[in-house]
Amino acid sequence: MLPELEQLLILQDRDKKIRTLKQELKAAPLERKELDAKLATATAQLEASKQKAKELEVEKKNLEINAQSKRDSIAKFRNQQFQTRKNEEFQALTNEIKRYEGDIQGIEDRELDVMEQIEKSKIDLAASEKEFAQSKAQIAQQVTDLDSKVKALQAQLNEIETDRAELAANVEEDLLDRYNRIFQNKGEAVVAVEHAVCMGCHMSLTPQTVHRVKAEKEIVHCEQCSRILFYTE
Repeated sequence: MLPELEQLLILQDRDKKIRTLKQELKAAPLERKELDAKLATATAQLEASKQKAKELEVEKKNLEINAQSKRDSIAKFRNQQFQTRKNEEFQALTNEIKRYEGDIQGIEDRELDVMEQIEKSKIDLAASEKEFAQSKAQIAQQVTDLDSKVKALQAQLNEIETDRAELAANVEEDLLDRYNRIFQNKGEAVVAVEHAVCMGCHMSLTPQTVHRVKAEKEIVHCEQCSRILFYTE
């Protein structure tokens, strides 16, 4: 194999690694965004559980206040009954007392329902807090791992780019320019010839081109895709 082709194949190996590393680094911010979104969702779920528990406690307190207010009103009505001498007023107050007692019964029924919901919400909240703590710790570890991964990838990229620059310095300038253009446009610049077929575009090559590649005396390009060709047994 021509020394120039060997140089280009090594250079291409470095370029492929560089491309892969850059793709992984490019994906890292998206991974971080997904982790942030996952934490935000977990936080929102916990806050929703807390808010529900808080609303139930507020409702319970309001029910207690409402019930006590009606009890106070009933006491006031009873006191007015003792003071009135008119049967109509007495009966009207009696009706109000019955109505308020019915209201209190409804409030107390609702209080029992709310108290049951509060007990359930406490269990749900405890479970949510436990789940959130686990999720938060897991996400924190994933973030740490991702940060470490990014640092390792960047260090590896820097090392390979330095190596690539040294390799490129030893390649003839015109050939390097051609290689760079093809690699940038095609994704792979140097490809094998197998069974008279270019492994880059998978098109058949002319017998003359195959012969020139096998002779290994010059740099030969595919007539279809312009990639640089080398022969493999």
